[in-house]
Amino acid sequence: MYVARTSTAPAWRDRRLRVRSVGPPRPALVQAALGLAGAGLGAVAGLAVTDETPSQLSAPGGWATFGGSLTGLVGTYLALVMVLLVSRIPFVERVLGQDGLLRWHRRLAPWPISLLIVHAVLVTIGYAQAARTGAWRQLGVLISQYPDMITATVALGLMCVAGAVSIRAVRRRLPRERWWLVHLYLYLALAISFAHVIVLGPSFVGHPLTQFVWSAAWLGTAGLVLSYRFGLPVVRSLRHRLRVVEVREEGPGVSTVIVSGRQLDRLAVSGGQFFLWRFLSPGLWWQAHPYSLSALPRPPYLRLTVKNVGDHSAAVARLKPGTAVAIEGPYGAFTRHAQQRRGVLLVAAGIGVTALRALLEDLPPRSAPVVILRAGREEDLVFRDEVAELVRNRRGRLHELVGSREQAAITERLISRLVPDLGQRDVFVCGPEGFVAGIVELMRYLEVPGEAIHHEAFAL
Repeated sequence: MYVARTSTAPAWRDRRLRVRSVGPPRPALVQAALGLAGAGLGAVAGLAVTDETPSQLSAPGGWATFGGSLTGLVGTYLALVMVLLVSRIPFVERVLGQDGLLRWHRRLAPWPISLLIVHAVLVTIGYAQAARTGAWRQLGVLISQYPDMITATVALGLMCVAGAVSIRAVRRRLPRERWWLVHLYLYLALAISFAHVIVLGPSFVGHPLTQFVWSAAWLGTAGLVLSYRFGLPVVRSLRHRLRVVEVREEGPGVSTVIVSGRQLDRLAVSGGQFFLWRFLSPGLWWQAHPYSLSALPRPPYLRLTVKNVGDHSAAVARLKPGTAVAIEGPYGAFTRHAQQRRGVLLVAAGIGVTALRALLEDLPPRSAPVVILRAGREEDLVFRDEVAELVRNRRGRLHELVGSREQAAITERLISRLVPDLGQRDVFVCGPEGFVAGIVELMRYLEVPGEAIHHEAFAL
């Protein structure tokens, strides 16, 4: 591991900073967007229904072809919505957070893929019945003789591959980088299937208005994805021109990276948020990974802290000073803006202390937080002194639980003893997935309402 011999970065002690914070979430805008998406789904289904006549339905293959048209339109529309969920639109992300958006993305994903498979089957059966031939023969005719059918078939295959690698049991066996690369097939599939929908869709052939509206929906989706996933990160990275200035060991297998840049006072960020970091060095430049800030910005410096749990995080610990850095974000709803009650309980395990420490720093004076840190060993309590100072300056209480999971278990009895006023506090939990799931379940058992539980899980 490289460790800088000299440091130009500031001491990361607690002090009141004038940091430009991300604005509060706006749930009303998200509700309006959901209403618009629902209306769009109804309009798409209506296109398929109103386009059919009784004579068309009663003809050989009529009902199968109608079912294929309906499932194709709805499946394609849901695929566009699925892409929009992960396009990182700021006002949506600030309300639902990346965790919430990804959960909805995963829940929705089986529907468009399943509907498009059903679409292909029903259209083939419908056309075969109309031609009074076998389904397999008709499938060959469709692919070989109908315009844009080859690209549509390839697109469906790509979507099925992307869906298969996203099954949890499969995904856990794949490196994150390979899964991410295959997952991009979804964008390619939607792009190359566009012409097929316009050219062959019964609701579009001879209907210029519906062709225009559908094209606008596709172009709007593409524009949002390009703007927020590519355009904004490029602009932000060029504006701030971040470079690594120091890498140091923070604890066993834990490294802190300090980067410097320009105009960081213009970078709006709240404690608890994360960036997608792309280190422009050999072997790392093509992939971006999420790491939380472990402190609020101190212009011209940002600080992130990483646990060595894979190839990428291990390579981060070996970064050289001067390495250029591109960023996407900040992202995450794990911030003080999510707070519903007067007080807060902050719980973290392992490397989860990074986001918690930044969130703690963003809390106002005299906020009296209760902080619980859990670690297997004393040396695993990174930022121990910084957290203690932040808690003390906010007139809070800090509890450190060190030992095995059995020795340092967080139980109902322990919470009742350490946090007797739990009913007056929001709960923020950060750490490995299993730890976070266990604490969230405990808080629900203790009747903390869902809107007062906020969590950020790190996949280790």
